[in-house]
Amino acid sequence: MGNLRQVEVGSTVKVVKINGEGALKRRIMDMGITKGCEIFVRKSAPLGDPLEVQVRGYELSVRKADAELIEVE
Repeated sequence: MGNLRQVEVGSTVKVVKINGEGALKRRIMDMGITKGCEIFVRKSAPLGDPLEVQVRGYELSVRKADAELIEVE
């Protein structure tokens, strides 16, 4: 399908892969975003940055740059 940044508001997607290296990838995984988990895209800020998502029952804000590293289906 693409990356998390391309997902429409109101959609639920499943994480396929997290791109990135070292500390950046670790930070995304520490937020609870791991392969196989579902993400619901709640809303997007007026300029598109950040995205507000729901992961594992809690709300999270994700920067566009980080969202592009998260491949979803």
